[in-house]
Amino acid sequence: MRAIRVHEFGGPDALILEDVSPPEPGEGQSLVRLYYAGLNYTEIYQRSGVTKVQLPFIPGSEGFGAIERSARFSVGTRVAWAGYPGAYAELAVVPDHRLVAVPDDISDDVAAALLLQGITAHYLIEDSYCARAGDVALVHAAAGGVGLLLTQLLAAKGVAVIGTVSSDAKAALARDAGARQIVRYDHEDVAAAVRGVYPDGVDVVYDSVGQATWAASLASLRRRGTIVLYGHASGKVAPVDPMLLARHGSLTLTRPLIGDFIPTANDLQERVDRLFGWVRNGSLRPLITHKYSLADAAQAHRDLEARRTSGKTLLRIAN
Repeated sequence: MRAIRVHEFGGPDALILEDVSPPEPGEGQSLVRLYYAGLNYTEIYQRSGVTKVQLPFIPGSEGFGAIERSARFSVGTRVAWAGYPGAYAELAVVPDHRLVAVPDDISDDVAAALLLQGITAHYLIEDSYCARAGDVALVHAAAGGVGLLLTQLLAAKGVAVIGTVSSDAKAALARDAGARQIVRYDHEDVAAAVRGVYPDGVDVVYDSVGQATWAASLASLRRRGTIVLYGHASGKVAPVDPMLLARHGSLTLTRPLIGDFIPTANDLQERVDRLFGWVRNGSLRPLITHKYSLADAAQAHRDLEARRTSGKTLLRIAN
């Protein structure tokens, strides 16, 4: 089978397309033929060595396809998963408890695009910080994959969303998702723009950028506000002295990881059922803007890192 493998940490060119032996499922596992893999910053962290994984490895933490062999699912069942590696390949072995069957009324590409970023958006607004009507939220990278879903779900709850973006095109996407205010972080002072409209600051900041936005995130929060740091696209935030949070107004900082919110098959299914329900009623509209072939995985990584993408990016594994 064809697969992308990483033999040494590095830039996008570390993603090598190879012919490898197909994997064999063990007990409690299923063999899945991939149609799509979702592209996420998780794979960039792993490829570059920011997140250490054992070499060599097949990247890809989110996939969609059909069952080839399984004791739990019938052959041909459409399934998707998030938070388990190996999706940049024609075949993958996935633990049964990580897989969800995809209903007939959910399209292939939506199923591929939704799980990892949709589950992330769900726990961010329900668990990391329980957003309520009347809250004000600052969402960094509001036109990104998680950012657009997060903005839609917050707006549906009655939360006023301020979105940071880097271009007019991305500003239009964030506004369409429900953002009430847009801040162009490429030429505006984010904290000043926020406090110009909300002098007391925002209730919560959702920050996936990390190092480059950390100071602005702190400066934008109200007293006893919450910063949800769920990524580090620009680099990791330096170790934090807890007194820094006190000096900025007794702030709360949380750093969630997806695995802690879907530890069991039931937890996963409950969250996915909510996501599919929101897709059906129109509350959640995944925006798929780019599809690359498996052979073009390196270019997909280049474009994501250069912020040339918005919404969700997919790798097409099979036609």
